[in-house]
Amino acid sequence: MKKKLLFVIPSLTSGGGERSLVNLLSHIEYDSYEVDLFLFSHEGLFMEYLPPEVRVLPVPESYRLFANSIGKAVGQLALRLQFSLAFSRILYSLRHRFSGNTSTREQYNWKYLSRAVPELSGKYDAAIGFLEKTSTYLVVDKVDAQKKVGWIHIDYDKMGMDPAFDRSYFDQLDRIVTVSEECAAILHRQFPEHGHKVDVMYNIVSPKIIRGLADKTSTDVFDRSEGEKVILSIGRLHPQKSFDIAIDACRRLIDRGYNVQWNIIGEGDEREKLTRLIQEKGLEGKFKLLGLRANPYPYVRQADIYAQTSQFEGKSIAIDEAKILAKPIVVTRFSTAQDQIEHGAEGLIMDMNGEDVANGIERLLQDEKLRDRFSERLSTLKLGTEDEIDKLYEMLE
Repeated sequence: MKKKLLFVIPSLTSGGGERSLVNLLSHIEYDSYEVDLFLFSHEGLFMEYLPPEVRVLPVPESYRLFANSIGKAVGQLALRLQFSLAFSRILYSLRHRFSGNTSTREQYNWKYLSRAVPELSGKYDAAIGFLEKTSTYLVVDKVDAQKKVGWIHIDYDKMGMDPAFDRSYFDQLDRIVTVSEECAAILHRQFPEHGHKVDVMYNIVSPKIIRGLADKTSTDVFDRSEGEKVILSIGRLHPQKSFDIAIDACRRLIDRGYNVQWNIIGEGDEREKLTRLIQEKGLEGKFKLLGLRANPYPYVRQADIYAQTSQFEGKSIAIDEAKILAKPIVVTRFSTAQDQIEHGAEGLIMDMNGEDVANGIERLLQDEKLRDRFSERLSTLKLGTEDEIDKLYEMLE
C-alpha cells in the first residue's frame, strides 16, 4: 500500500524554498507514495511545474474569505454570521500592521489565521511543513499524521523569530530538517533539547534539468550594448537580499569606467524602494528589476557574472544553480557562504558592502583567466543532489 504524504507551503509564487519543493516533488517515487499538497494560494510561477501525480488540496472557503482585504473580509464574514472569525480578521490586521518584525508578526498572527483554517480531512503517514513558521504550525495544529516534519530553509538566528514561540511547536515535531550543516549547528545552539531531531537534507537540484531549461532560449535575453558585461542576481526584493548593496556596487563600477549592466530576477515588497534608489543613483537602464521569470536559466547561462549580496541565506538554491551553469560567482560573507563557495577556487566571497562587492566584481572583469578558471573548476564538480531524496525516504520509515 502506498504511503500518504502531505506537504504544506504558503504558495508556489517564487523563491528558493518553493523551487526546492517543486524539485523534490519531481523526484518522488509515486509508485510508493501518494502525495497531497496544501497551499494557501493556488497562483504562482511554479504551479505549472508540479508533477501530475500531486493532488493539490482546495483552499478552505473560510480562509479564502479571511484572506480578502480587511473591509471585504469582515463584511463577507459578518454576512455569513461568522462574527468570531471577522473579529479575528480585525485583530490579525492590527497585529500585522503595528507589532514586531515580519517574522514575529507571522508567528504571533498564526493565533488568528489558524481560526480560518479547519482541520484537514484524512490521515497521513507523514505531514511536512516545507517552510518555517506558518507551514509548520499548520502541520502541527491542523493535520492528523503519524509523523510530523518541519523544514527550516534559513539561518534561524538572522530571521528575527521568537524561539520561545517555535519551541512549543518543535516539541510536537518528529523531525526538523534544514538545508546545510551551518543551519543545523544554529538549530542545535538555539534548541539543544531538539538536537536529536535535526537532519540536514540539501536542496535537490538536477544539472540535467537545469542545463536543458537554460538552452530553451538561444536568442540574447539581455538588451546589452556592444562590450557590455552583464551581472545577474536572483532573489526576492526583500531586505534579506540587500539589493541596495548591489545598486551601490553597480554605481561604483560605472564610476570606475566599467561598461556593465546589473539585472535582478525577482519580485517583492522592496520594488518601490529599490526603484527610487536606482533613480537616485542615476542607474536607469543600467540596473534593471526584471520581475519574475518562470525559467530564469537562460538568463543565468547568458550572464557574465552571478552575484548574491544577501545578508543571510540557509543554502541558496540560486547559487547552486549558477554553479551548475559554471558562472563566475561573487557572494557576500553571510554565515553559510563558505558552505556553497570555495573562495578563490569557485568564486569570491566579499564583505557585505558596496565597495567590497564592487572590488570583487572588478577583479573578475579585469581578469578573464580568473573567470575561466572558476568556470572550469565548477564544470568539473559533481553538483547534482538528486540522491538527497533518499534521506527523505529514510526519515519517513
